[in-house]
Parts: sequence; C-alpha cells; structure tokens
Amino acid sequence: MDEYYEPQIASGVVCKVTSVDEETGQIVARTANHKTVSITDTRNELPDVGDVLFASDSNWEHASNEAWVSPNSIAVVKNMLSDGRVVVDANYSIVFLTNPKKLELSRGNTVEYNEIDGIVDVISDEPIQRDILNLQPEDTSSDYLIDDAEADYSFDDFGGYGETVSRIRELIRNQIENREYLDAMKVRPIRGVLMTGPPGTGKTFLARIIAKHTGAKFFLVNGPTVVSKWLGQSESTLRQIFDAALKSEDGAIIFFDEIDSIAADRSGDTHEASKKLVAQLLTLMDGFDENDGHVIVIAATNRADSLDPAITRPGRFDWEIEFGMPDMHDRFEILMKSTARHTTAPVLPIPEIVMKTEGWSAAELVLIIAEAGQIAASDKRKEIAAEDFAQGFERVAERLQKKMIKEKKHEVAKLG
Repeated sequence: MDEYYEPQIASGVVCKVTSVDEETGQIVARTANHKTVSITDTRNELPDVGDVLFASDSNWEHASNEAWVSPNSIAVVKNMLSDGRVVVDANYSIVFLTNPKKLELSRGNTVEYNEIDGIVDVISDEPIQRDILNLQPEDTSSDYLIDDAEADYSFDDFGGYGETVSRIRELIRNQIENREYLDAMKVRPIRGVLMTGPPGTGKTFLARIIAKHTGAKFFLVNGPTVVSKWLGQSESTLRQIFDAALKSEDGAIIFFDEIDSIAADRSGDTHEASKKLVAQLLTLMDGFDENDGHVIVIAATNRADSLDPAITRPGRFDWEIEFGMPDMHDRFEILMKSTARHTTAPVLPIPEIVMKTEGWSAAELVLIIAEAGQIAASDKRKEIAAEDFAQGFERVAERLQKKMIKEKKHEVAKLG
C-alpha cells in the first residue's frame, strides 16, 4: 500500500461496489437509493465487487455488511435465460436480474431482489398473494365512499346538456327509487351506464349530483387508483366496493372515472394482471341478478374505442350517453349557473364570452369565474365586476392557447 496514503473521510455515503478496474484503480459503487459513486484509487489493495464501503468522491474505507440497508422489492419469475439472468415481472414491468446466490428458481416463484444484489431470496413457490405474508386484505371500500351529505349542489347547478341530463335522471330514478315497479313487471334493471366524451364536460359532477338526489351511497373509483402492484389485490378491492354497494339499503352508485385504465381491450399483448382485472369487473356486474341490491354502475371515459368489447355489450353497460363539447346554449347555461353561485355585479358580459368560447369544455368555462375572483381579490374587492369577468376570460384563453401550442410542438416532435 502507498505509504503516503491516509484515508480521511470527513463525510461520505455507504455504498456497494459494482465494478473495479485494477489497471486504472477506478471503483464504481452504488448507494441504496441508486446513486453512483466513482472513486479513483492508486493503492495496491482494491475492494472486491460486492464489498460494502464508506466512501466519498476520492477516498473509501471498508464498512460492515450490516451498514448496507437496501430497499428490496418483490417480483414474480417469468423465465430463466441461458446466460444466468432471470426475467421477472416487477409491478407490471419486465426486469432482468442476476442470481448470484445460485438459488433454485422456477417460473411463478415470488422472489425478493434489489438492483445491486440481484435476487436475494425466494419468498414463495407461487405468485405472491397478500395472505402469503400473513397480510390479510383490509376492507378498503370506505376509501372510495364519498360523503356528499353536506354538499349544497343539485341538478339546478348543472348547466347545459338538458336532454342528456333528463335521460340520465329518468334512468337512475327508475333503477333506485322505482325499482319495485321494475321488479313487479319482471323487467331486468339497467346494470350500467357509460358516459363518453372529452375531459371536463361534467361527467363526474353529474354522477355526484345523481347520488345526492337519490340518497344513494356514492363510490368514486378513479381507474388508476384501484390498480395495485400486489397480485390479486386489485380484484379484491373491486369485490369489496361491490359488496359494500350491494349491502346499502338506500341503493348505491359505483362511478368509475377513466374506466379505460382498468378495462382496456384484452388483446394478445395485454398484461395478464390487466386481463384478470377486466374479468373480475365483468363477473361482478354479471352477479347483479343474483343479489337484491339497488346498485347501478356509471363509468366515464374519453377513450371508448379502447374498452374491452365485453364491457360495452348489452347486459353490462346497457346505455351509452355521449357528452360532446357544449354548444352555444349549453355554454350560456354553464356560465349563468356557475356565476349564480358567486357574488358578482348584476350584469356580466356572458353573451359576449359565449360567442368566443366555441370548443371550450365546461371545466374551462367554469375556470373563468375562478380567475375573475382572483382579479377582484387582488384589488381587495368583495364582488366580481364585469371587467374582472372579461379579464378572467382572457387569462384562461391565453392559458389554453399556450397549451395548444405546446401539444402541437409535441406532436411535431413525435413525427420527426
């Protein structure tokens, strides 16, 4: 060892060596949070790959193995390659891992791993389920139950889409309030309603108004939130939500927002876990006939063409109701009803704004009053003036213009 070398590490990190170049003295290591540490050492004695070090940018010292704490993950073995690598399914991602301990592995094994050490242990011979780790699935249905008892909105607050709202009100009223008459006539109730259309057209807001109006329990399921990395847990969550809804004496509405994220077309390339989740949803909807529950499923999507055909066939989502962009009459109603809930001047330039907002969604129209309120508050006023409303429109329009330009640039970049 170089007699002039004295390791002096005032501050450093615990890391594990991933490669050593004996000719150049270059040491590369990784920290537990996946940061890379590179050290050039001129000493004759270098660490081995896998050693735990306490290192700075220029110095290092050996550390005990107990100092290394790496956050491990769990995955399911899909295949073993001839070069010794193992292909695993890790939270819907395919990962290639090493097997330095030469563990005996089979397809379907659940393993514990980290990116530096590779596979460190076999947890189970089968794909992981929560009960394998003695973690019984908790009832999470209450996480999706929305309490709107204190909410002060009603159908009068929903602007535009008069015919669409009328059809939905009739449908929901018959399924929940007038269910006894359907039963007496032996008419099969509607299981589901699919709302299609661009984002921001008021689909979720209308569903919450319906639930409050009927007194039914309202379960709001945002598609991506129900997907779990634990195999089988997503299906369990769905079962819990449907069970809770069926037990409601006053009826229930289960609203799936972005249903395309959990019920996409089951093509050959679809992940197996996604196929199971779609199958579970179909089974639960088919089970309505066997239960005496006043439950209806409403789903919203802006990608109806991507849904699995089995979801949209009659008997599941029997009705499909389209929400297009609001027309002139709709825009006028939306602006009138949104401003009526606020303190404003007696006269606002609503007709003028209506003429300038073709192609705007309901959410974008409602944003005008929010911006107008910010302008009035900045001037320390307690009432929104006509000028505030006009400036609010200009702010939102400018924002939408920038968004459109950005999206076009992104499209051009993709094509190029």
